[in-house]
Amino acid sequence: MPQTQAEAAPAGGRPPATAQPPNRELRALLREIDPARIEATVRRLVSFGTRHTLSTQDDPARGIGAARDWLLSELRSYAEASGGRMTAELQSYVQEPGPRIPSPTRITNVIATLRGSVTPERIYVVSGHYDSRVTDVMDAASDAPGADDDASGVAVVLELARVMARRRPAATIVFAAVAGEEQGLFGSAYMAQQFRAAGADVQGMFTNDIVGSPTADDGTEDPYTIRLFAEGVPSSETAEQAALRRSVGGENDSATRQLARFVRDVADNDATGMNVRVIYRRDRYRRGGDHIPFLERAYPAARFTEPAEDFAHQHQDVRVEDGKQYGDLPEFCDFDFTARVAKVNGAALWTLAQAPGTPRAAKIITTLLTNSTQLVWTRGTEPDLAGYEIVWRETTAPEWTHVVPVGDVTTYEIDLSKDNVFFGVRAVNTKGLRSPVAFPDPQS
Repeated sequence: MPQTQAEAAPAGGRPPATAQPPNRELRALLREIDPARIEATVRRLVSFGTRHTLSTQDDPARGIGAARDWLLSELRSYAEASGGRMTAELQSYVQEPGPRIPSPTRITNVIATLRGSVTPERIYVVSGHYDSRVTDVMDAASDAPGADDDASGVAVVLELARVMARRRPAATIVFAAVAGEEQGLFGSAYMAQQFRAAGADVQGMFTNDIVGSPTADDGTEDPYTIRLFAEGVPSSETAEQAALRRSVGGENDSATRQLARFVRDVADNDATGMNVRVIYRRDRYRRGGDHIPFLERAYPAARFTEPAEDFAHQHQDVRVEDGKQYGDLPEFCDFDFTARVAKVNGAALWTLAQAPGTPRAAKIITTLLTNSTQLVWTRGTEPDLAGYEIVWRETTAPEWTHVVPVGDVTTYEIDLSKDNVFFGVRAVNTKGLRSPVAFPDPQS
């Protein structure tokens, strides 16, 4: 048995073998996340009355256009503290008529880009959607406060942009408030397609959608848990990729599942105060979010959502019925909880942006029938790259359980059968920060 650097805690324990304790830099960043600012953002977005995608775009006080302009102003104010590293802009297009879009409609994302100082071509995206709705998805006139769904997610994005603007990430981070989600994920689909058309190297994307409350519809609370939805079989999988997966396994080892494991590694700890509950699904039943267009374009992407939803406070007309208050109002939000969700996002994004990128071209050599396993990969270009680690686990284990440091090499042979366990490769830099794991394909 090869010597290992770390082994997993007993079943149900934490942390996993691949966990990365938060360093001083990350702890300082997370301490700056302010629940009061998050609350102010949610209440300001609610103050626009409705943010329905089909609502007015030229009223300075009401409707989605007023919200758009305020968001741009906020992000530009954060960019002023960045020394030129952050820019904020509108990303617009006209959506042609279709389901939930009765006439040509301008859809506008509000985007801030914090350019990386070392590998700016490597990109990580965090989003929330700023449009809102009531019971009738086509009702663009009634008040649709959208406090939890999804001013809460937008507040996470804005607070992270504010805190990170004054810092220098190695890779690029994009902070996005997208529109058109309730009408069909239109804004995020346009953004994802723009990245794909440009050949952008998006190595991770998170959407925060309904992250405002830990209280379920029966009144029970789980204030220290956040769900992270992460698909297994990729939405973008080709027939050839499906055939390969069927032959060697890997249903639980998509790039998105590795991204979810990474989030647990860096954000399930005392610095965030949160338990990250990874859900092995793309999204909830009959629901969808802004990560899906990224998944469909072969980008790793996952969705943060509160632990148990209260459906009386989302997608509802504001009203009192039989003494019960309905509607997505800020009084049903817990801003300390949302601040902890922001810390989870912050820990994941900042570590991703400071660590090396996910290893490329990871392969298992299958030329010879042997009971050992040879892995190969391409060396990264980061100037602070220190080397690599092989990780492995039993095929029935959900987390990586063993870590083997192998140094600054691009091939390694381990005395374990590739037929019996799953392997992965991750990069390490001189500060000890680790990348997400790359799951190797077979190479004959």
